[in-house]
Amino acid sequence: MTGLLAAGLALALLVAVFKLRQHRRALRGLEQSITERQPYLREEAADHLGADWDRLCEAASALTGEVNRLQQFRTSQLAQLEATLGSLQEAVLIVDHTNHILLANRALQGIFPSATDIMGSRVELVLQSREFLDYVEALRAGRAVPRQTIEFAKGSDSVWAEVTGSLIPPLDGQDYQWALFVLHDISHQRKLEAVRRDFVANVSHELRTPLSVIKGYIETLVDGHHDMPAGDRERFLRTIQRHTERLNSLLEDLLTLSRLESVNPGLQRETVPFAKIIAEVAEDYRTRPAAGDRRVDCTVDPATGSLWIDASKITQVLENLLDNALKYTPKGAVITVSAEPRAGEVVVCVRDNGPGIPPEDQPHIFERFYRVDKGRSREKGGTGLGLSIVKHIVQLHGGRVWVESQLGQGTAFYFSLPRREAK
Repeated sequence: MTGLLAAGLALALLVAVFKLRQHRRALRGLEQSITERQPYLREEAADHLGADWDRLCEAASALTGEVNRLQQFRTSQLAQLEATLGSLQEAVLIVDHTNHILLANRALQGIFPSATDIMGSRVELVLQSREFLDYVEALRAGRAVPRQTIEFAKGSDSVWAEVTGSLIPPLDGQDYQWALFVLHDISHQRKLEAVRRDFVANVSHELRTPLSVIKGYIETLVDGHHDMPAGDRERFLRTIQRHTERLNSLLEDLLTLSRLESVNPGLQRETVPFAKIIAEVAEDYRTRPAAGDRRVDCTVDPATGSLWIDASKITQVLENLLDNALKYTPKGAVITVSAEPRAGEVVVCVRDNGPGIPPEDQPHIFERFYRVDKGRSREKGGTGLGLSIVKHIVQLHGGRVWVESQLGQGTAFYFSLPRREAK
């Protein structure tokens, strides 16, 4: 009797283990189907596991189908959004409640070209701005301002953008909200503002020095001209005259730059023999008192021929470069003006054997108000705008300008002019 009972228990245990394995195998298949979002067929189970199992399979398959439908709907909606927003000039960004990027149009990727794998990434890894993350949190909390200017790190540079944001309901019907941001790139405007501020500061500084000298000397003359010796009075008036001329030169150069940077710079092009222009300018400088003991030579390749240029403005370029050479070379120096044709252009060089320009100053030499030796330049009457004017005139003609120099071995200023026919 005991043996039969033990055999019955053993058989029941085997049946239970077999059924348990069937259930486990069926559950793994159901789990895999749900993970892969595929319907689970009852036939996939090894044996029929009862009506409850059939209802569970039907419910899981229906749920999987609904999830797939919602996913397709969500993907379709995002695709429509991306197609709509992709052609916008403004950068558009949509993030979910966990700050993962759901959508970014081409304009945003244009602003941050170094950012890769944007979709699905966390926004802080792409835009790299603590200020923007604060704006995202403020938007979700209802504390964000309508428009905020934010700086984004971009390597060694920065991108400035005006950012507006709003909360939108998600396409998958969840309780949380997505955040939509529109970024207007204002980096160019910020750079222009910085240039304008620097320009105003430089102009103010350049004007203040001669005005202060003139004001001081005039006050001295007004208060004491009756008792002042004639020699001192003459010296004061000469100083006032010199600084007045410097002010006039500065204002003339500023007006010239303003005209060159305007929409219509007023180039009066004509076809002229280029060798004649260079020869006339060189001859004019040979006879000037400022030339002193310096020698001005001129060598022009006959193949240079005629160029379609504004003769007066190119003459101004040559005069500015020769003025520089005369100011910064010692007596006895040799200054050479040369021109030769190259592939599609004529290259002009004004070379001297003066002290040269330090390498660290050469990249900035054509910037406004930039001076290698500020004190000496002012003593010589320079405005700091001559080389900037040279650069603008040459670029308006479609050419380029550069400098080559070694300390103690002189300086060579080059500019090129395209060889074009008259239009």
